Amino acid sequence: MNDPVCELPKRNASNDEIRRLLTEAKTIAVVGLSEDPSRDSHRIAAYLREHGYRVIPVNPKVREVLGEKAYPDLASVPVPIDIVDVFRRVDAIPAIVDEAIAAGAKAVWMQLGLAHNASAEKARAAGLGVVMNKCIMVEHRHLI
Repeated sequence: MNDPVCELPKRNASNDEIRRLLTEAKTIAVVGLSEDPSRDSHRIAAYLREHGYRVIPVNPKVREVLGEKAYPDLASVPVPIDIVDVFRRVDAIPAIVDEAIAAGAKAVWMQLGLAHNASAEKARAAGLGVVMNKCIMVEHRHLI
């Protein structure tokens, strides 16, 4: 079986849109957050926590990460979600976007190397902000 290939974003958030998302956000659900401190998802989530965001781990394989209870899916998260930060394979993105819409999230952020144009359009049509193929930590350092 071939791995799904990351698309190039047909449309992406501008620096001003990204700055607004990062400034207004308080809670970031990190889908695929790993317990392993050497993993990008863990290091980036720790950075976000250090900069004042509440980070909610979404990973059915862990119980807790960075002192926060982990949830198996976005539907289980009991607090409002501002940004859903995705650290999963491209083929998981459509289901994650559906969950983000259903959970009432304000935005979906597909990390560096991830883009799915059809899911991005679906999220935008539902009123969510969308960032694709960008690292949230790099953008925070650059814009905030």
